[in-house]
Amino acid sequence: MRIDIEPDSSTAPYEQVKLQILDQVRNGRLIAGTKLPTVRALAEQLGLAANTVAKSYRELEALGAIETRGRLGSFVAATGDASEGAAARAATEYVATVRGLGLSDDLARSLVEAAIRGA
Repeated sequence: MRIDIEPDSSTAPYEQVKLQILDQVRNGRLIAGTKLPTVRALAEQLGLAANTVAKSYRELEALGAIETRGRLGSFVAATGDASEGAAARAATEYVATVRGLGLSDDLARSLVEAAIRGA
């Protein structure tokens, strides 16, 4: 597993770690069941604080991309990258919220498009 941290990037180091691991899962370079380095080992390798890597791992676990098995360590989850499913659930919740506010689907679409452009 290769991760490169760009110290001058506007993206926080924990986010860089998370995004690069997700990319490797999505591209099949990290397959389900692959054991990830320990938090301390990866932090040392990257020259980061252990809490920085731990935050990345927690967010990856929340996305369903990795799973922690206690003392055995962290592994790429059997489902791999579950972010598409999480995005679909968020979209469904958004639609329910917008409709609950009595707004039109066209307005909901334009709000999403504006948010994407602004991101």
